[in-house]
Amino acid sequence: MRNLLTDVAGVRVGHATDLALGSGVTAVLFDGGATASVTIRGGAPGTRDTALLDTDMTVERVDAVVLSGGSTFGLDAGGGVQAALREMGRGARFGGAVIPLAPQAILFDLRNGGNKDWGRFPPYRDLGYAAALAAAEGEFALGTVGAGTGATTATVKGGLGSASARTASGHTVAAVVAVNAVGSATLGDGPHFWAAPFEQDGEFGGLGWPAPVTPDHLAPRLKGGPGTATTIGLVVTDAALTKAQCRRLAIMADDGLARAILPAHAPNDGDTVFAAATGARPLEGEPARALTLLGHAATLVMARAVARGVHAATALPWAGAQPSWRDRFGGGS
Repeated sequence: MRNLLTDVAGVRVGHATDLALGSGVTAVLFDGGATASVTIRGGAPGTRDTALLDTDMTVERVDAVVLSGGSTFGLDAGGGVQAALREMGRGARFGGAVIPLAPQAILFDLRNGGNKDWGRFPPYRDLGYAAALAAAEGEFALGTVGAGTGATTATVKGGLGSASARTASGHTVAAVVAVNAVGSATLGDGPHFWAAPFEQDGEFGGLGWPAPVTPDHLAPRLKGGPGTATTIGLVVTDAALTKAQCRRLAIMADDGLARAILPAHAPNDGDTVFAAATGARPLEGEPARALTLLGHAATLVMARAVARGVHAATALPWAGAQPSWRDRFGGGS
């Protein structure tokens, strides 16, 4: 296990990162397609093709999920990923037409100091295309890369994180998330992560929680200005799930986001969590209990992925950029 989304067999992850722009795209490709759904809890989301994932819609499987910076400009990334998938021969066939499905969510990173003067057309279609072409099995970078490039939080630089687990039933559950929170992934102004109780093997510093947790730790830390937030992520399992079961898995994974960021799901953010199932392993036993155990794992890996994304992030390369967790608290582990 690599402690990454690619621990789920048949899943590929690719990034396209533009440090001068201060933004990027992450594409997650499913070799054999995946059943998928989504939950959107933030008050100001930006998405593409998520209506297809409603449980009463006829589409059952998707080819990819796209996470992008750029606010609504970043929705062009989905077209770039579609273009790459089409060149690969991926997608549903309608006579001579091939239509890949790549639902997408975006985050707001337009106020992080990067050069957003891109001219007539934003660069996200090309970034999406590059991210899809880069998608591969195995290791991929965390932190200030892909959709996490321009991400920030209320206290330290945000970033892209991932984590995985294997359940007692033998299923693999993994998450990837771009942490661009209106609130904070850490307690107060210190280094301790809200997700600390779920940490595995010191993956984000091994600091635990402070003792005791004080009222100051619980006081809200918020970004200033409107439209500066949104955390977007995806949980994937190798279990065979229906679309309705994927919807429940997404909701439970979103609980992990809320355990790792305080506050979450605010009026001006667009927190969005996808869930996808490759169907490689049957879901055994009483269905509700089996899905509950998968959802428990999804909650934990999402919380861990949030903390890993912040822990791994580095500051953007210009004066005045938000400092990273490592800048403020040392190298960590």
